[in-house]
Amino acid sequence: MGLALTGSLVIALVLAGLHLAAPRIRKLPLVPEGVTGSFAGGLAVAYVFLHLLPEIAEGNEAVGDLLEDTIEVTPLFDLGIFVVALTGFTVFYGLDRLATTRRRRRRRDSAGAYWVHLGAFAFYNTLITYTMALRVETGYLFAILFAIAMGLHFVLTDRHLEEHYPHRFASSGRLVLAGALLIGWLLSAVFAPTSTVVVAILTALLGGSVLLNVFREELPSNRGSSFPWFLGGLIIYSILLALITAVAQ
Repeated sequence: MGLALTGSLVIALVLAGLHLAAPRIRKLPLVPEGVTGSFAGGLAVAYVFLHLLPEIAEGNEAVGDLLEDTIEVTPLFDLGIFVVALTGFTVFYGLDRLATTRRRRRRRDSAGAYWVHLGAFAFYNTLITYTMALRVETGYLFAILFAIAMGLHFVLTDRHLEEHYPHRFASSGRLVLAGALLIGWLLSAVFAPTSTVVVAILTALLGGSVLLNVFREELPSNRGSSFPWFLGGLIIYSILLALITAVAQ
């Protein structure tokens, strides 16, 4: 097993553990949940603008370089990878709205709505760990920083799903989401992504989903949010990312 695959397995196990421990993390003494959400929101926004969007743009350049000998790369083509990201955003939002609408119409903890909602997040988790080995190959520090962003994101995702499905999610949801992370890693071990085009498309698809979840769930809302903690998370993550980028160069 290669070092990148081993490193990605460790990160997948840590993220799975965070899914299972999320309720306890959110109830840590002396750490109000609003503060946790605000700090995580700032961190996630910094990740999106300083890491995720540039990564999608780099993927677009890589695809263009690969295909320039076979097709004419036009300005319209340059929009392609961002269309994929927009598709990921739209599909995930549509699934989320479908689940929410079904739940409201039935006025109860609908099994159909629950599994649609949970399935979307499970697919999202699978994509995260399927591409994790590639992030580790790029650099361990970048992979660790990505894992920190995703770990805090999972803690808040847990809150979102628990509020919508308090009974069903507590009994099965966390296990499904943790299992999806391990399935994603297993798929990467058996069917490692090698095509530049495939990798760029998967990254863009994941990026669109991350964007939706960040702006919907992690930006501070009215539940006791704190702008200073939001700003603190944003600044700390930005500084760490800048330092790691400087070291990598």
